[in-house]
Amino acid sequence: MATLAEYLSTSYDPDVEFVDGVLVERNIGEWPHSLIQSNILFALRRKYPNLKVVAGLRCGVTGTRFRLPDVSVLLSAPKTKYLLDAAFLVVEVLSESDVMGAVTEKLKEYAGKGVPNIWVIDPRLRLMWTYQPPALVEIEGESIASTDGSVELSRAEIFAE
Repeated sequence: MATLAEYLSTSYDPDVEFVDGVLVERNIGEWPHSLIQSNILFALRRKYPNLKVVAGLRCGVTGTRFRLPDVSVLLSAPKTKYLLDAAFLVVEVLSESDVMGAVTEKLKEYAGKGVPNIWVIDPRLRLMWTYQPPALVEIEGESIASTDGSVELSRAEIFAE
C-alpha cells in the first residue's frame, strides 16, 4: 500500500497507476503497443498542432485513483503538474495481456471524470472502438473521430507499419 502523496512524489520505471492505494503495473513495452501509440501521437501532433498531445501523463480520475492513458489529448496545457481536469480525448492501446474487465474499469473512470472522447485501439486485431457509456462501439469505417468531429484519425494513420 502507498499513499497518494508517495505515489505523486515518486518516479517509477516503468510508471504505474495508483488505484485505491495499490500500485498497478501497466501492460506496455511490446512492439505492437508502442508502434500504435507512437503512430497516434505523431499523427495527432502533425494534424492538430493546437492540441496538447502527450503519452503517459498521470491523470486523476477520482480522489483515490490516478490512471496513465496511453495518449491524452488536451485543449490546453494543464495548470498542475498532473492532469486533474478531464482530458478532451484519451486513447487506450490494448496489449495482448490486457484483461477486458480492467480496461472497462478504466474507461468508466475516464467517463466519470468527464472525458468526452475515449478511444480503444487493438493493434493485434486492428480494431478501433469508442467508449460511449455504457458500451464500447466498434468503428467499422476507415476513421475514428471525436464526438464533435474536430479530431479524426484514419486506420492508415493508426495502423501504419
